[in-house]
Amino acid sequence: MPIKVPSELPALDGLLNENIFAMDNERALSQNIRPMNVGILNLMPNKIETELQILRLLSNTPLQIDIDLIRIDDSAPKNTPIAHMNAFYHTFNDIREKKYDGLIVTGAPLGNLEYEDVKYWDKMIDLMDWAKRNVQSTIYLCWAANAALYHFFGLQRKVRAEKLSGVFEHKVMDEKDSLMRGFDPMFWAPHSRVGDIPVSDYEQAEGIKILGLSSQAGVYLSATHDKRMIFITGHPEYDSQTLAGEYSRDIGQGLAPKVPVNYFQDDNPACDILVRWKSHGNLLFTNWLNYCVYQITPFDLNELAE
Repeated sequence: MPIKVPSELPALDGLLNENIFAMDNERALSQNIRPMNVGILNLMPNKIETELQILRLLSNTPLQIDIDLIRIDDSAPKNTPIAHMNAFYHTFNDIREKKYDGLIVTGAPLGNLEYEDVKYWDKMIDLMDWAKRNVQSTIYLCWAANAALYHFFGLQRKVRAEKLSGVFEHKVMDEKDSLMRGFDPMFWAPHSRVGDIPVSDYEQAEGIKILGLSSQAGVYLSATHDKRMIFITGHPEYDSQTLAGEYSRDIGQGLAPKVPVNYFQDDNPACDILVRWKSHGNLLFTNWLNYCVYQITPFDLNELAE
C-alpha cells in the first residue's frame, strides 16, 4: 500500500532509499480511489525517527493511505526541530472534527510515572475517548497500550523491578483470528518497558482477547472483540539498532542496564544483532490495515458507528 506523505517530509527520502512504496501528494492526486485515512499520534521525543519506523510498516499493501501526523499539544519537543513540527504536524484540536479509518498512538518514555502525573494525561483521555467514536480501529503501542487499558478497562500497570528489554518469543493464542493470519505459531517481537499488566488481569477483563503471549514478556498483543482497539505492549516498529541505542543511552545515564535479552548474538553487545521481528511487524500491520480497517470501514466515514 503506498503511503501518501508531504513532498518535503524528511522521512520520504528514507523510505524511497529503502525501496519502500511511498508517493508524494502530487502523484496521489492523479489516482481516482478513496484512500485510507490514518492518523499517527506521535508521543516519542525523536519524532522523525519514529515517523520513519511507523511509515515503513504502513507501506506494504496495495491501497493508498493518507497520513496525518498528530501532536498531543503545542509543547516544543526536545529532540525534533520546531520547524518540522510546524510544517508537518496537526494538533489534536486541528483534527478533532475529522474521522479516520485508522489511528496509531505511539509509546512514550514516561518510565514509572503514574498516569495522572503525566502532564498531558487529560488530553490523552480526551483523545482516547474521541478515537473510540471517530476512528474505525486504533492501535495503541507500548505505554499507550497500558494507558488505554487503564482508561477503558481499569487495568493497573505493575512497575517491574528491572526494565524489560530484548526480543522475546511469543505464542499465537488464536490462529484463526484475522490479526494473526499468516503468523507462525511462535514469533519474535521487541519489548522495552518498565511496567506490566498481569496476564490474569487481562483474562478477567470483559471484552479483551489475548492474541500474542510470551512466557517471559507477558501479553504482547490483545484487542477488543470488534477490533476497534488493538493493544501492543512491545515495539514491532523498532529498527535493528533501536534497542542498542537505548542500551547505550542508559549506560551513559549511569543506569547500569542489563543487556537486551535475545538481541545480540550470545547476548554479547560486541556481537551482531539478531534481527528476527521485522517480518512479524510488517504482517501485523498489513493484517490490521486489511482486516480491521479496509474490510470494515464505511466508504463515507461520516457513517462510522460509535
